[in-house]
Amino acid sequence: MNVTLRQLRVFRSVAEGRNFSRAGDQVGLSQPAVSRSILELESQLGLKLLDRTTREVVLTEAGQSLAARLDRVLDDLDQTLQDVAGLASARGGKVRVASSPTLSANLMPGCIATCAETAPGIQFLLLDRIQQDVLDSVRSGEVDFGVVIEPSEADDLYCEPILADPFVLVLPPSHRLAQKPSVRWSSLEGQPLVLLDHASGSRRLIDQALERNGAQCEVKQQLGHPTTVFRMVEAGIGISVMPGMSLPPEGLAQLAVRPLAPRVQRAVMLIRRRNRALSPLAEHVWGIVRDTAALNAAAVSGESASKVPKAAQKPFPKAGS
Repeated sequence: MNVTLRQLRVFRSVAEGRNFSRAGDQVGLSQPAVSRSILELESQLGLKLLDRTTREVVLTEAGQSLAARLDRVLDDLDQTLQDVAGLASARGGKVRVASSPTLSANLMPGCIATCAETAPGIQFLLLDRIQQDVLDSVRSGEVDFGVVIEPSEADDLYCEPILADPFVLVLPPSHRLAQKPSVRWSSLEGQPLVLLDHASGSRRLIDQALERNGAQCEVKQQLGHPTTVFRMVEAGIGISVMPGMSLPPEGLAQLAVRPLAPRVQRAVMLIRRRNRALSPLAEHVWGIVRDTAALNAAAVSGESASKVPKAAQKPFPKAGS
């Protein structure tokens, strides 16, 4: 099979923009040359990759499959060729990280900002996905590493806990349980609940805590986003058990939040493929995420920042240093 690098780059440009003319502008080819390159690639593969009409360009199933994997392949190839040829220092390149929604919203912005400040040559690309998709992305090599809630099955992954996030009770201020400074899990017996659905890494842990503490509850609604959960609680549909990190920084003006006893927390973990070393760039970003989580935890607990590693605050070393 004689597939050329140019053919793959042309296909990627067409797949991204769904337009032959724009793809030609990106790769420096005329529209006929783009069409010819696509036809040659399809001939080599023995598959039709695009359905083209006068109005639109649509990826076939084979085209979608190739496009989904091509970014990673070409980026890896670019990085390898640049490294081998000595055209790029170790300071620049892309690092792909996948994380589950509450972590994407509440932990990752600070990590990305720190990376931009301390290692401006690194492109920190975040993929915001449900937990199972994060795990799949790590296993397939689509991303360098992931940030998840402790997975139930991860024998094939290396996992490093970076943060403990306690569950809290969210309820209307007028609710009888809101009159207590803290609430026991067993006191939730018989309460209508509005919870995150099972796509969340937290739901399994919440269900286990309720069962362990003998609280049988009717789950009225199962939802995918914390904001929707909060709106349901405001509407009086039920009360909720949520991870602390799901709460907005400004708090919940219309709702009360109470700690649950005994304390149950979810472990936030960095994950990567076991026995697969990270690139130096990905290793640096791994450290940024780990140390940013530690700084956040210290800020919440009131611990002195001097006790927290600050590797993430150090500039990324120059090539050869």
